[in-house]
Amino acid sequence: MVNPSVRTIIWIQTDNVSVRHRTYKTLDAVEGLSRDAGSSGFSIGGNRILAALPATERAQVFSLVRNITLPVKSVLFEPGDRVDAVHFPLNGVISLVTPLHGGAIVEVATIGNEGIVGVPMVPHGGLSVRAISQVAGHSLRMEASDFLEWSARSRAFQALVGSYTQALFGQIAQAAACNRLHSSEERLGRWLLMSQDRVGSNEFLITQEFLGQMLGARRSTVSVSAGILQRAQLIRYVRGHVTIIDRAGLEAVACECYSVIKSELDRVVHPAQPSTNGDAP
Repeated sequence: MVNPSVRTIIWIQTDNVSVRHRTYKTLDAVEGLSRDAGSSGFSIGGNRILAALPATERAQVFSLVRNITLPVKSVLFEPGDRVDAVHFPLNGVISLVTPLHGGAIVEVATIGNEGIVGVPMVPHGGLSVRAISQVAGHSLRMEASDFLEWSARSRAFQALVGSYTQALFGQIAQAAACNRLHSSEERLGRWLLMSQDRVGSNEFLITQEFLGQMLGARRSTVSVSAGILQRAQLIRYVRGHVTIIDRAGLEAVACECYSVIKSELDRVVHPAQPSTNGDAP
């Protein structure tokens, strides 16, 4: 039994399973706790939604999730498919994209450790987007039935999910305006900053093909935009390996959408407090 009063790291072992004809690595919890997170240790608190739950509820949620790795190009669900599980990313980046008949893909949102993949959840229902891993990482997988049951039981969980879903819709709306009005360099800056926030590292892998799909631009345009940021010594981009060198400079170049989206997502787990400066009746 996990003691909810102690900040714990659950140690895990791996075994390979096949999901949707792609290879996933399932990480099953084993008995054994440590305060020191090694290379194979993950904490349920790595996801900001779950970390915001009361400690006793976090411990209960842990029994409902599996920790899996998501390699690049892992598809969690397709448009119209029944969503059988939701994911709480711990790191990495998962994109919600709309595939078109001609093979083009348009990104509508990205999700990382601040959110949930698979909401809004409707019993036996699906979503009109594809969820695909763009930057490899780990995620906590919860069956849809458990998610719906837990949402009905826990007011705290229900409130967090509702707030996040609202913020996700806000991100989708902001991204639509961003894709229409802002330059490729500004949008690339926004995407890289959001990815860094979610991965938790200055370095990560992303192919030029994926960047083109995410930005709705040709690969040649992505190459030019990345070159501009490199010459400004803001990033280094070599064969799909991105290194952010000057984050402050990149924030100055990125469009306003980065700060707008980040603020909206931050409010999910850190809601604004009512002002106490007004005149009380």
